[in-house]
Amino acid sequence: MLKAPIPADEETRLAALRALLILDTPPEERFDRIVSFMATEFDVPIALITLVDRDRVWFKSKFGLTACDAPRDTSFCGHAIVVPDLFVVPDMLKDSRFSDHPMVAGEPGLRTYAGAPLRLACGHVAGMLCMNDTRVRDFDALDHAILFTLRDLVVAELEGEPAEAAMEQRRAQD
Repeated sequence: MLKAPIPADEETRLAALRALLILDTPPEERFDRIVSFMATEFDVPIALITLVDRDRVWFKSKFGLTACDAPRDTSFCGHAIVVPDLFVVPDMLKDSRFSDHPMVAGEPGLRTYAGAPLRLACGHVAGMLCMNDTRVRDFDALDHAILFTLRDLVVAELEGEPAEAAMEQRRAQD
């Protein structure tokens, strides 16, 4: 299993993440509704809003997992935050970064990861809106559009912006 890379802007990215004052806060319905909708819409067993901290990936909202966080260096999201766009791995068993990950090689037998970066107005990525499936699958243009729309809603909630303004700003960045 390959360790997740560290973004070039790591220190300023972490400062932007911490400025949100959301790490280690209790679950919130506003985020849980988005994650629950995503799990249902895409028919996936796991959906998450993750925030990538220095040494861990913390789950602000989760569907299908009981853990509150995971080690950053072996996380799927740790790899995803360095990709500027949607990060999709249709079959993790065929990807050397993930094929021997315990959740891929063992139970629950994850196969697919898809995530959209939670890019803040300052340009830094705080984490990912992501999902996992136990089936090998790909995502079409409509799926991408839905995932980006949900991502925009999450970022708007994180930054306390009106959703419409946040969505327009994110589209301009993508």
